[in-house]
Amino acid sequence: MIESLAPKAPDPLLKIIKMYREDPRTDKIDLGVGVYKDGEGNTPVMRAVKDAEALLLAGQKTKTYVGQQGDVDFLKLVGQLAFGAMSREFVSIQAVGGTGALRLGCDLLREAGAKRVLLPAPCWPNHPSIVRAARLEPIDAPFFNITEQRIDMDALIASFAQAERGDGVILQACCHNPLGADFSLEQWTQLAAALNARGIIAFVDLAYQGFGDGIDEDVAGARRLLEQVPEAIIAISEAKSFGIYRERVGALFVKAAEKSRAAVMSNLAAIARANYSMPPDHGAAIVREVLSDEKLRASWREELDQIRSHIKRTRRQLAAARVNSMPMHLIADQKGMFSTLPLDGAQVTRLREQHGIYMTDSARINVAGLREADIPRFVEALKAVA
Repeated sequence: MIESLAPKAPDPLLKIIKMYREDPRTDKIDLGVGVYKDGEGNTPVMRAVKDAEALLLAGQKTKTYVGQQGDVDFLKLVGQLAFGAMSREFVSIQAVGGTGALRLGCDLLREAGAKRVLLPAPCWPNHPSIVRAARLEPIDAPFFNITEQRIDMDALIASFAQAERGDGVILQACCHNPLGADFSLEQWTQLAAALNARGIIAFVDLAYQGFGDGIDEDVAGARRLLEQVPEAIIAISEAKSFGIYRERVGALFVKAAEKSRAAVMSNLAAIARANYSMPPDHGAAIVREVLSDEKLRASWREELDQIRSHIKRTRRQLAAARVNSMPMHLIADQKGMFSTLPLDGAQVTRLREQHGIYMTDSARINVAGLREADIPRFVEALKAVA
């Protein structure tokens, strides 16, 4: 039986990572992996994280399970950070990273009777895989014109006609991956009205809080939507905001009527029990320590501000470049780590083979991974292929 398994195609991003590692050129540029890098090309551990880990090492007395729901203080603090006062009315459970939270949410949708999930396209490449793994049907919903680098709200809302009541739609809260294109407050209001009219469940994916315009600014739109819809699911990752990628720190929150919350929690607990049983502790404990300590929280905010400033500075420098007819100036208006350039597969291949510049096959670049010293060479390479 096992020997009859057919090999699966490699993940597109993992393929690029492997090619980059095997490239012997010393001036190669990695714009594929989605992690923040400083001016030296490193992904450092935040000072507040190291200090929190020292506190945990000195004070932690046990390694027993944290319980089915996870670290409840972590959930309370993360909920307040993302949603403010309204978080008190949400059901919550700790998850194995943002990806695990997305899977929990999709499984919950299926248990509630959903059959499909709309994915504003282009979407994060792992979204369709997660939806399919939960035995739901992913439906592409046109969302963004890459050539013109603009959101197409009319096309997105028109695509809601493909869903039935109780189906879901995944909406990225901020710093869109792979586009960097975020909804305005007015557009979030439009989305809430359209979802309510069709009975579609908003599934908000929040992975980059603080990387766009600020901690509160980055969730202002999602908060507006959550205030206006009766039900919603929200998956949160703290990997980027705290620089703890490998610790797999995530959470799932659900907005539901008070009479339904106990049933929601019992379903989430059952799904988690059959999946990973109990959540990991270390990463969530780090976030809890940072957010609950005034000095650590201030240190974290300061370093997050520096990271955001670095990303914005890189975006401004790219936007100032002139690359034939490419609308580079719009990169400055986009948010967070990623943008997708209007390049075809042949151009992406030429950048990789002739210039040692690695990005995904869809031409998504990790702006946060581009060193300032490499910007001139990157721009010249774009001019050579565009």
